Parts: sequence; structure tokens; C-alpha cells
Amino acid sequence: MGTKFLEGNFAPVSREHTITELAVTGHIPDFLDGRYLRNGPNPLSEVDPAAYHWFMGDGMVHGVRLRDGKAEWYRNRWVRNPAVSATLAGEDASRFCGLDALGANTNVIGHAGKTLALIEAGAPIYELTEELDTVGRCDFDGTLPGGYTAHPKRDPRTGELHAVSYSFGMGNKVQYSVIDAQGRARRTVDVEVTGSPMMHDFSLTEKHVVFYDLPVTFNADMAVAASVPGALRAPAKLVLSAMVGKVRVPDPVTAMMSRKLGANGGLPYRWNPRYPARIGVMPREGGNGDVRWFEVEPCYVFHPLNAYDDGDAIVLDVVRHPKMFDTELHGPDEGGPTLDRWTVDLTAGKVLEERLDDRGQEFPRVDERLVGRRHRYGYSMSADGGATPGGSLFKHDFSTGSRQERAFGGGRQPGEFVFVPSHADAAEDDGVLMGFVFDPASQRSDLTLLDAGTLETVAAIHLPDRVPNGFHGNWVESV
Repeated sequence: MGTKFLEGNFAPVSREHTITELAVTGHIPDFLDGRYLRNGPNPLSEVDPAAYHWFMGDGMVHGVRLRDGKAEWYRNRWVRNPAVSATLAGEDASRFCGLDALGANTNVIGHAGKTLALIEAGAPIYELTEELDTVGRCDFDGTLPGGYTAHPKRDPRTGELHAVSYSFGMGNKVQYSVIDAQGRARRTVDVEVTGSPMMHDFSLTEKHVVFYDLPVTFNADMAVAASVPGALRAPAKLVLSAMVGKVRVPDPVTAMMSRKLGANGGLPYRWNPRYPARIGVMPREGGNGDVRWFEVEPCYVFHPLNAYDDGDAIVLDVVRHPKMFDTELHGPDEGGPTLDRWTVDLTAGKVLEERLDDRGQEFPRVDERLVGRRHRYGYSMSADGGATPGGSLFKHDFSTGSRQERAFGGGRQPGEFVFVPSHADAAEDDGVLMGFVFDPASQRSDLTLLDAGTLETVAAIHLPDRVPNGFHGNWVESV
């Protein structure tokens, strides 16, 4: 039994490159001084296609350095967690399993002068050098142990990182945290949820934190089947059930089981139709007792586009999947994800759910200067079923309700695109959109720069290899 998540441009690349001579078509704007970085799964060792889940592959960060109108280098590097380091050194990496074996494969950001490769679910995150070599694990100078998230949000006013983290080991709690501009946690809040959900992302407004408590939850059966011999599965299930809040067990037992999870197995989260779908709203300086919960129709949200306060309401623009990990257990593919708007009426205690665009799409992004504030534009990638890239980039205008589409043609597949303004005070679409585009004909990828206003190509930086379908990238400006 194969999986499309190991075929085509989902397949891993086998080489690390350091390229300082890059061909460029078009003109790289002079205002770009920094690195475009993107993370994604790239299994180093051979994996079992029947068991492999796209989210579980070893992390590989790709980066292009732009300065003075030139592309100075392209590099791609595996994130060196213990298992990857052992494999590259020719050692037996099988002793590494569980959370320590999960590669930081989901996002990559710059914060407080550091480059950070991110993942969720309590697994370690890693600091990288400017050139993308691995420095080591990051716990924000010891101020935030226990893992982080793939989706922090930077407050454009303070420069602080806000985040919501989850892990099956946390039971029925998730943790909201604020990392200050110097890179240390200044505030954490544990928030009780219904069970043990996969809370991939959250939303931030100027006044509120929004939690998505949705019916994809930790599944003890899957975790045990992936990692525990048959005779031990019944006691192992009891331990895992205890870890998600049913029974208290000693910490050493919890640690032992977490080491066993994930050994060449699938993601232990699955659609749970018995779990209530709801969103929680907490004042930014509030605590667990201040969270208000609002029911929504059952669905799953990996990625909100943005959120903002609007009088006595909160507006949430989200990519909504009808369900997730129900029949397809190798990656997201449960029907077309749509762009929806949820308006939380704080006075009436209800959520109005509207469909903004029914075309399949994912990886929504907004001008980062407007995180938590009212936005006019948003960008997304066309997607079939949930993860397979389509051939287009969408630009949504929320003031007119219109959508522009940029098709790349020739079977080319764009990944997530990010917006970079032409200067600090530039208008909301005055700048460039940048992202990797894969060309199946040449089996190579370009870092493509588009004019954010017109969606016309400004420049294409031609890479020597392809960048496999992955997750999230960011522009990290030089300081």
C-alpha cells in the first residue's frame, strides 16, 4: 500500500546543497535584504509507506539569501535532532523514538536574533544558524520547557510572540504563552479544553486570544498500534488514556510511553465525531476562568488567515476542512477546504458562520503588520482535497469580496506565499509575494517573487533541485 505523500513532489530530496551562483530571471527588488526560509518534512531514512504520515517526516529547512538585488545563496539542511544526526553519521538511530525522534519540520521563523525551526505536539524545537546549520534545542533560555508550537503570532506593536501549545502529555490542557522581544517567556496560562485535541493553530486580536477546540483528538489505539507489541497493547492503552486526563499516572511512566510514540508510525490523532466542536475566547491578560466557549459546526481548522476585534464581535477568517483524519490517515485529504468567516457575537453568545470562497485552498497568509488587526487582503494556495497543491495563488480582497487568481501553468505547483512590504509604511499590497514554485518538467523549483498588487512575476530565482511540498515559510529580514 503506497501513499501519495511519498510520491511526486511529496517525495524527499536526498542532498543538502550550498549554492552561491544562482540564475535569476527578472529583477530582485533592492528593498529585499534577508532570507526566505521554508520548512517541511523530508524523511532521511526509508519509511514504510503503509505507516507513513506526511506530518512525521524529518525536518528540512530551505533558504535563499537576498541582498542588493542579488540572490547570494541557496541552502537546504536537515534539522539535526538526535535521530537525524545519528543516521547521517552512519549510526543506528533506532534507539531514538517518540518526541525526540520527531523532526522540527513545520515552520521556521526569526525571533530575538535567532532562527528557529518549529513543530507542535510537545516535540522539541531547534535553533539554527544564519546558514541553517543546527545549533541545538531551544526552550527560550529555559523559560518554556515542554515543547512549543508551529504557529506563533508576532504582535506587530510589541514584537512579542504569542502562541498556544498542545501535547497529549498535557491531558485536557493547552498552554498559552507570550515570548518577549528578547526571546524569553514572560507569561504562560494553562487553559482547560474538552479532551486532548490537535490544536494546530490559534488566533490573536488586539484584545483576545482565540482557541480552536475541534474534533481531531489524540487516539490511544493508533499510538499503541504504531509503537507497542501486541501483548503489551492493553496496558499501554491504559497508560495512554491516563495521559489524556482520565487517570493520574507517575511521571516516569508517562516519559517512558512518550519515548515509544512515533517510532516509524503514523500521527496518533484522528477525527472524533463524539468530540464537541467549539472555539474559546480569552482576554489577552485573562486566565482559564475567563475563557468563554462558543459552539460551531463540526469541522477542522489548521490555519486561520487572520482575526480582529469589531466592536462587540470578533471576526475570524479561517480555512475550514469538513473533517480531518477520518478515512485518509496519511495526510490532509478529506474534501476541499474552503475560506470561511466566523463572526463571534460576544453579546449574543453565538457564532455566525459564512462561506467566503468555496474553491479548495490552504496555507492562508496576511500582511504580518496586520496580525490581529483589520485586514483588506489575504493570500492562499489552491489545493485539491486538502494538501495536494493546485496550480494557482489566490488574492482575496475582503473589502470588495473579489478574488484574483494567478495561475502558474504547465503543471507548476506553488507552495505557501508570504507578503513582504516595499517599506515599513507601504500600503497593504505594496510589495512582493514570495514562495517556492515546483516545475514538474524540469524537476526543479524557483523562488518566485510576484508584485503583490498585480500578481505579475517580478523575479524567479532558479534553484538546482526541487523543494518538496512542505509547510510554512517566512521572510526573515536582516537586522
